[in-house]
Amino acid sequence: MTIEFPAGARRFATALRADLPGVAGTPTLPRFLLAAVLSVLLSLAACAAVAAATVALVPSLSGYGHLAWQDWTKLTVIGIVLASLGWPIAGAIWSRARGPFLILTVLVTVVSLAPDVWILWQGQPAGGVVSLMVMHVAVAVVTYPTLVLVAPQRRRALR
Repeated sequence: MTIEFPAGARRFATALRADLPGVAGTPTLPRFLLAAVLSVLLSLAACAAVAAATVALVPSLSGYGHLAWQDWTKLTVIGIVLASLGWPIAGAIWSRARGPFLILTVLVTVVSLAPDVWILWQGQPAGGVVSLMVMHVAVAVVTYPTLVLVAPQRRRALR
């Protein structure tokens, strides 16, 4: 199935070095779903480990609300679902999407630190905020390789 993009979109894509393989560049649905679920599970485990390590190292943070499971899990799952949806979109834009998707992953991770910087500025405990920042990085470190390795682009798009 070939998607015909409007001329303006093609010019913009050329500027981004995108070759627009369309659906041929996306991972298969079963592999994509597996990668998304694995990303969620592994990221939740990584964040739980970060929270537990933080409380073990800084016991005064044991009651810190942002380290409570129910506080960070919702946003973590939402972020991973959005990142997961970004992978097939990147595959539809670039025949070799790993590089551009890595750049986007780094940029989104840096932007995702803004709320943490804000709450630090508002007087939240530095140890707790640093822990939240480490969680953001952990999610990116887990999610990117899980998506690109478990749900790779289809071979015919990699010409």
